[in-house]
Amino acid sequence: MNKTERMLAIVIELQRKGVLRAEDLAGRFETSVRTIYRDMQALSEMGVPVAGAPGVGYSLMEGYFLPPVSFTAEEAMALLVGADFVELRLDAEFGSSARSSQEKIEAILPESVREETTRLRSAIRLLNDRTASTRGEEKETFEQVRRAIVQKRKIRFRYSKNLPGSDGSRHSERTADPYGLVFSQGAWVLVAFCGLRHDVRHFRLSRMNELVVLDESFEVIPGFNLQSRRPADNRNVIVRMLVDPAIADLVRGSDNFYMETFEPGEEGWLATFRVRQVEELLQWTLGWGAAVRVLEPESLRDRIRAEIENMRKRY
Repeated sequence: MNKTERMLAIVIELQRKGVLRAEDLAGRFETSVRTIYRDMQALSEMGVPVAGAPGVGYSLMEGYFLPPVSFTAEEAMALLVGADFVELRLDAEFGSSARSSQEKIEAILPESVREETTRLRSAIRLLNDRTASTRGEEKETFEQVRRAIVQKRKIRFRYSKNLPGSDGSRHSERTADPYGLVFSQGAWVLVAFCGLRHDVRHFRLSRMNELVVLDESFEVIPGFNLQSRRPADNRNVIVRMLVDPAIADLVRGSDNFYMETFEPGEEGWLATFRVRQVEELLQWTLGWGAAVRVLEPESLRDRIRAEIENMRKRY
């Protein structure tokens, strides 16, 4: 990054964050504090209203806004592809805003950059692997939840769990305070305070049905921070399997969420998993047939034997 690019980037950082110390800027742009001092002097001489307060940092005078900046083809492509993703995976309102932003970006690009951006963008295609009906239902749920988060209103919904609970049921009615949305493992997840469990829990949007936004408002519990939150890891059951080398690439490519390690051995590939319950791997394991053999725990081997026996009776 040359001096001109760095000074432009400094103004953008100040515009975004308000107040920054010279040390912060030096670390951000991997240069010395003395160089930042010289850059600030140069910006002032160019007419940029930079204010500096000892012990506080630098800031831009209130009301100053950097005029529109130019984009490289790669930068423009990143923004346009990002807008494609928003339109594809979020709700209709966000989709409309994404299309509008695309049009504005394309309108300010020089013709040569616009042509190169179009060429680069054509080499990337985003596909949604869900059916149209499911995609529409999840987008509708996303929109309802997003509005509830903005308005700080409680929601009520019917939730379908992956595995049955202690009562044998997979379904439950929940009332929750929606705190935020997270895109994880290819799926949208709601982080919310659950009235049933009296704790912050995670709910996959694809498993939420009959959602209603309530009139009752809520307040976020003190100290909650979505950006720093990490869910408790209660996957304490270790599962080991031996995989036939003939399908090793397929198993590795399946990208199983629970898989910890996948290593070659004398008899095949050793796959190690961590789960909450062995049932979380039952159907996945059966899907590979005799090419995958469970080594431990014995409880999963018993479940597979029982399932195979039930299948045998049906055929």
